[in-house]
Amino acid sequence: MNRSLRVRALLALAVLALSLYVAATVPVRLGLDLRGGTQIVLETRSTPTADADSAATDRTLEVLRGRIDALGVAEPTLVRSGDHRIIVELPGVQDPKKAAAVLGRTAQLTFHPVLGAAQDGDETSRPLPKRPGQRVLPDESGTPLRLGPASLTGEDVEEAAARFDQQGGAGWHVTVGFEGAGRDDWARLTGEAACKAPGDAARRVAIVLDDKVISSPQVDPSIACGTGIRDGATQITGSFSPEEARELSLLINGGALPVPVETVEQRTVGPTLGAQAITASAWAAVIGTALTSLFIIVVYRLLGALAALALTCYGLVSYAALAALGATLTLPGLAGFVLAIGMAVDANVLVFERAREEYAARRRPSIRSALTAGFRNAFSAIADSNITTLIAAALLFFLASGPVRGFGVTLGIGVLASMFSALVISRVLAEFAASRPGVRRRPRLTGIATTGAVRERLTRRNPRLMRRPRRWLATSAAVLVLAGSGLAVRGVDLGVEFTGGRLIEYSTSSPVDPGRVRSALADAGFPRAVVQSSGDAGLTVRTDPLTDAEEREVTGTLREVAGPADKVRDELIGPSLGKELRQGALIALAVALGAQFVYLAARFRWVLGSAAVVALVHDVVILLGVFAWLGKPVDGVFLAALLTVIGYSVNDSVVLFDRVRELDRRGSGPPFSGVVNQAILQTLPRTVNTGMGAAFMLTALAVLGGSSLTDFALALLIGLAVGTYSSVFTAAPVAIGLHARSRGGKPSPEGAAVTA
Repeated sequence: MNRSLRVRALLALAVLALSLYVAATVPVRLGLDLRGGTQIVLETRSTPTADADSAATDRTLEVLRGRIDALGVAEPTLVRSGDHRIIVELPGVQDPKKAAAVLGRTAQLTFHPVLGAAQDGDETSRPLPKRPGQRVLPDESGTPLRLGPASLTGEDVEEAAARFDQQGGAGWHVTVGFEGAGRDDWARLTGEAACKAPGDAARRVAIVLDDKVISSPQVDPSIACGTGIRDGATQITGSFSPEEARELSLLINGGALPVPVETVEQRTVGPTLGAQAITASAWAAVIGTALTSLFIIVVYRLLGALAALALTCYGLVSYAALAALGATLTLPGLAGFVLAIGMAVDANVLVFERAREEYAARRRPSIRSALTAGFRNAFSAIADSNITTLIAAALLFFLASGPVRGFGVTLGIGVLASMFSALVISRVLAEFAASRPGVRRRPRLTGIATTGAVRERLTRRNPRLMRRPRRWLATSAAVLVLAGSGLAVRGVDLGVEFTGGRLIEYSTSSPVDPGRVRSALADAGFPRAVVQSSGDAGLTVRTDPLTDAEEREVTGTLREVAGPADKVRDELIGPSLGKELRQGALIALAVALGAQFVYLAARFRWVLGSAAVVALVHDVVILLGVFAWLGKPVDGVFLAALLTVIGYSVNDSVVLFDRVRELDRRGSGPPFSGVVNQAILQTLPRTVNTGMGAAFMLTALAVLGGSSLTDFALALLIGLAVGTYSSVFTAAPVAIGLHARSRGGKPSPEGAAVTA
């Protein structure tokens, strides 16, 4: 074993040992879409007296953290998102209405002297003119009271607690204790009220929460005028239920929010749906990995088996990296983890195919030397193709949000782990195996000594695919028009995430006709509701934003038609957030195309870079058009799939143009069209084998991944097929045409024979 191989072996062992330790000791944090719970996104709003700046958001975050701690939610998460948003995750909470009510309350608590009953003509809830600090508010029975300026606020409160007084008849109430100067202010406020006659409205003290009088008790006759209540405590009564009393005490203890907040997004996932998603994705990973491993073993024999072992190591490294970084594994992220397994095959296929070429041409006398040359010659294509995927993952992380952002994190980690798996672990295993005497005596055992079925047929038939490149362009244009017409005829069905609204998913005991539910909802006053089947026995309902009362009406109507139905998912997106996400998606797509062009132009000539971007746009339009014809919604998960398709498409183009660049550097060969034809024939075995490996993973994901991942896997399968086609029959003819125009000539009519 030479020195470089020993170094790689030690590095691989160190990384695997560390990964095994991390995987065994640090659990991966699951997102709410996998373990069930509620996510609420709050946005701070400015008022005439307070700006919703960064400091106000920080203070709001601290107040909300205190409220959630008092709710008793296990492992809650609160994080800032920008200057004005706070993301709250509440695992296990299945009643978002209660959580949103507690979190969204400003909880401005004040104590006011009552000046008397309101006079005729006084306007409720407005400050009285020429009387600074005075206002009129109805008491708990609806009688308007004229209130003086606030004497105490919630900041003077030391502690509040919900109590039940069975003997005194007060029932559930909230005891409030004051601290510091608040004790003296409370004594002064009650002492002044005690000077009024019993029964007089001015003998009352009004306790106001968020501009609503929640209690206005009279000062007890036993309290002396001017003395007041000296023990610094009081009770808030009002026929509270146990939940209302606890919620009020929680709000008082948590303190007031410095600025109002608005719920702009709310997602609730039932624990059953999350468990099903984990099980389905796990089965997809196991079966997809098994099929992919079996395929590469059949094609590459011993080296394929070692590559399959490296795939297992890749999974361990990826999992450990997610745990070590504290990343949250979401449902799209889990799909990205499964998807990256298929992508990890690509680097191994590139190396093995280059090694086959070296050995077949007898440029390398042994399997080991052919492998060394294969790793060296494939490195640039591996690096370029993975960097383009990393660009897409980075754009998802910086420009997307929520689960799609988690997909970008998982995809980025997966790409880096796959490169390490292919270039270090696979190389150590392959070179060690190739150096064994038994393997040297039986080179065909490795799978490298044979050219493979695809390459044998290409060598025998020697097709001249680029003889008439304009015909391929005409075919691509026809497919583009057919798919693109779906955008004009059907339009893009933007999901709730991009338009704002409500998405509710129900699990029914038996399959239900969506048309019947749609008609019933239209009769109930929801004509714009979109009802679709979800899985074997489920329905999704998409509507405009609904109030809680309207949501209950929708659920009741559906149950009248479908029978018993459990709500397993509930998403609410505000219109402003939907517009922002839609703009962010367009920016992400535009930046992705621009970033890919800049990188490809830097790595290749502008002719090849431009051709790759044309093929990229071709794939994007076709995928959007197919989804338009199928009536599938375009949402954040689709955006993740679209940007992944961009990475796939560029990967294939990069591998092809990397070979074009290599052949073109040799010079004095066939014309440019012949060089491109030769590059296509040489890289086609890699394209077929990589596509097959990824197709096994995606098919398993589409069939076994459940309703939540079906559209995601469908988009990737379409993108895989279209991207494989476009890299050969769109990008290559465009490159030939651009090259001819740059030279002032016409495309060469003849291709060139394939050479090993």
